[in-house]
Amino acid sequence: MSVKKILQGDVRAAARLIRRIDDGDRRVFKDLAQLYPHAGKSHVIGFTGSPGVGKSTLVDRIVSKFRDDGKTVGVLAVDPTSPFTGGAILGDRIRMQKHFLDDGVFIRSMATRGTFGGLTRSTADAIIVLDAMGKDVIIVETVGVGQDEIEIVHSAHTTVLVTVPGMGDDIQAIKAGLMEIGDLFVVNKADREGASKTIREIRMMLEMSSERRAASGWLPRVLTCVASEGRGVDEIYGAILDHRRHLLEKGGEALKRLEENRVRNHLMDLVKESLFGKVIEKVGGDAGLNGVIHEIATRKRDPYMVSQELVRGLLGGAGS
Repeated sequence: MSVKKILQGDVRAAARLIRRIDDGDRRVFKDLAQLYPHAGKSHVIGFTGSPGVGKSTLVDRIVSKFRDDGKTVGVLAVDPTSPFTGGAILGDRIRMQKHFLDDGVFIRSMATRGTFGGLTRSTADAIIVLDAMGKDVIIVETVGVGQDEIEIVHSAHTTVLVTVPGMGDDIQAIKAGLMEIGDLFVVNKADREGASKTIREIRMMLEMSSERRAASGWLPRVLTCVASEGRGVDEIYGAILDHRRHLLEKGGEALKRLEENRVRNHLMDLVKESLFGKVIEKVGGDAGLNGVIHEIATRKRDPYMVSQELVRGLLGGAGS
């Protein structure tokens, strides 16, 4: 039985279940329902930022720090979806290859499948598998698609936003909303020209987000590193542990709030996915949906009334 094996820490059983999750097999719900009561113990850390900022290199270093401390680690790397196969293009990160032979580290790539935010409902389900499997820490590394990356906050307890000097677009993205999600801001490749300017800009924007600071009780930190050389990694690791301690203070009230937020968003995603599946069924599958879309696109019908009709159809005539 795969559930029993996963609870015993069986890597192959976990990999098979996550593959089925990533493939969209809804029959996994029964297994996930059995695993769910055993989850809720892992510390989930999200790493986000634009492509090329060195997230994978930094994650590799942070995984090593946790392993040095005797912690088991699960890594979910959310990659762009291949338009041809629907799978993750990058596969398991090459930079993390030294961890492949380590029984205490589980690495899996997840496809974004075109979902805005760089994360999918399947990522939340995969977190449950690794949590129930007994991983002390679960790291989610997202694809890095600008402002939409704010979705990482719905899956992580600690969110690390990584940038590098000289990426003006990155700072603009932070201004557009990413500032609201970061617990730690890391300027990687800090030996490059412009590092001081990037740090100043981030700190200035943090000063303007005092409302969020007051609400959370946590002052986001700005840290620097050169991950490829290991410089500054100890400080980042220490800050991650400090944030975990902060969440556990005062009876863990902050952690409970975060967990309720994660559950709320996961539940809503499941409901939306289920309802959308019913809608597709109702209109006659993909072919029927394409027909409806064609009618709307040619202005024979409008999306407002069609959406209401579909909802009424699902509710048996109820609703407005």
